[in-house]
Amino acid sequence: MDTNFGPDTDHDVKDVGDWKKKTIIFLSSQGISLFGSSLVNFAIIWYITLRTSSGTMLMLSVMASFLPQILISLFAGVWADRFNRKYVIMASDALTAGATLALAVLFLHGYRQIWLMFAATAVRAIGAGIQSPAISAILPQFVPPDKLMRINGISGSLRSFIMILSPAAGGWLLAAFSVETAFLVDVVTAAIAIFIMFLLRIPAHEKAVSLQSASVTDDLKEGINYVKGHPLLRSLLIYYAFFFFLISPAALLTPLLITRSFGAEVWRLTANEVLYSSGAVAGGLIMAVWGGFRHRMLTIALACAAHGISAVLLGIAPNFMVYLGVMFFTGIFMPIFSTAETVMIQETVDNNMQGRVFSMIDVIILTVMPIGMLIFGPLADVIRVESLMIATGILMVVVSGAIMVENKAYIFSKDRSNMG
Repeated sequence: MDTNFGPDTDHDVKDVGDWKKKTIIFLSSQGISLFGSSLVNFAIIWYITLRTSSGTMLMLSVMASFLPQILISLFAGVWADRFNRKYVIMASDALTAGATLALAVLFLHGYRQIWLMFAATAVRAIGAGIQSPAISAILPQFVPPDKLMRINGISGSLRSFIMILSPAAGGWLLAAFSVETAFLVDVVTAAIAIFIMFLLRIPAHEKAVSLQSASVTDDLKEGINYVKGHPLLRSLLIYYAFFFFLISPAALLTPLLITRSFGAEVWRLTANEVLYSSGAVAGGLIMAVWGGFRHRMLTIALACAAHGISAVLLGIAPNFMVYLGVMFFTGIFMPIFSTAETVMIQETVDNNMQGRVFSMIDVIILTVMPIGMLIFGPLADVIRVESLMIATGILMVVVSGAIMVENKAYIFSKDRSNMG
């Protein structure tokens, strides 16, 4: 009798195991890990803010989070394809927990320099960068192909729900106890997640089992050449870059819009985050139930257009209540966009290449959004944020039209085997 636990084997889990039980256990593990990590991320940001009241310090904290992920992500994709993804995920959780534990010990012994937080943030970012492509690529190893959309939608809703809970939990721990308590909570949640993953049987994928001897550089080149030779993937990555560049004002400048146009009260900023995350929870559930259009590129294109329309509406919102309604609407479409993109890759890309493809997606997001901030941030000091929202929103609708035109052969194909 298969209990779904025990040492890894090389047979197909989908044939002999209970994929639903495995999925529930896996998502529970990742949810626990994400909660602890998000809680600490917010605690670090708030601690630095309260301790220094310095925009420069916050900028350095953000850079400590972004830059290591950019540097590690491409190699992380190679590792996710080369090694057993289960152990890659466990190792990355252990790395982030180790950095957080070291920071907690140093703080408890009176070493409270801000640079220690920057160092810990950088190590934690490396762990997150290593883990991300492995998580995306591992699901097709035990989830049936026709269930991927539903499971990715549920996963997106879970992540969004955690992003609602973790700021409140982090703030409460910081106020009621200490920042060290928040650090230790993350260590405990990471340990629980690692223990669950250790018990869960997820066989290694073919490339990891075969132990190929190609160098990391050769594997990386192979992944890049694979994308270059795959027209659908190539165009997806290009449009992904445009989308995340254009969405950066809506993603990062809305607090500035709120304080300038509606008021600088903290409750307004909190409501902004809660409404967006609530919309994202709803969007993930919609994808879990609906599953998107038959051709994933159509779902991606329309979600891109919806983001553009919502950005324009944010720019013309006459009052804060209308603004919050639009923000909830905006949150719905991010998981629709990202879930369709993730499932399209899971369905069309060889499982032994998925880690590298997902890592390229991560690199694009981690690169173009900071570039967008470098451009739109200074512009927001000379141009109204609302005007930037309207302009970028219109351009997102244009990008959506370009996706439709370039991929009309896929979108309007009657071939149901072509899910791109």
